[in-house]
Amino acid sequence: MNLKETYNKIARDWFTDHNDDDWWVEGTNKLISLLPPSAEVLDVGCGAGHKTAYLTKHGFRVTGADFSEEMVKIAREQLPSLEFKVLDLYEVDTVGKVFDCVFAQAVFLHIPKKDVLGIFQKVKKILKEGGVFYIAVKEQHEGAPDEKVEVENDYGYEYERFFSYYSVPELEKFFSNAGLGVIYSSVTPVGKTRWLQMIAKI
Repeated sequence: MNLKETYNKIARDWFTDHNDDDWWVEGTNKLISLLPPSAEVLDVGCGAGHKTAYLTKHGFRVTGADFSEEMVKIAREQLPSLEFKVLDLYEVDTVGKVFDCVFAQAVFLHIPKKDVLGIFQKVKKILKEGGVFYIAVKEQHEGAPDEKVEVENDYGYEYERFFSYYSVPELEKFFSNAGLGVIYSSVTPVGKTRWLQMIAKI
């Protein structure tokens, strides 16, 4: 089962399970402070639309996009007044418009590192001059692999997902190689996971 099929399968359970996450709030609020009023934001890998709603409440014009049809279906059910697209991150530059911000939370952690720079460059194409790019990924544990497939059964059935893990310098290098300058970085521990949040600007 590929990643898209996995997320289509677990979408309803994932939506319920992640309703109360809050590790992302500090970094996202920092992003909000950097954006102009009524900024246009692409929430790519939006899942069920939790952060799409959060950003919208702060006055931004947000478009949600996810490759999982089931996730987009839930997002549309929850937020019928907002725009959601079925769109793969690999095709982000085909979205058809440019944005003040691309928001990619817990998305690049599913992308093989060999593909990351190419996608960063596609993101840059759809950013307005002075636009910002936010991402959140998981930090690599010392001595642990930086890429692996994890088999999980949190919801009473087995499923698997590919993950990539990063260090702060490694992530900064990806931004630099794509011609983007990092303006914010933070690490937030949640249980055994350490979330890296980073914002870069053209």
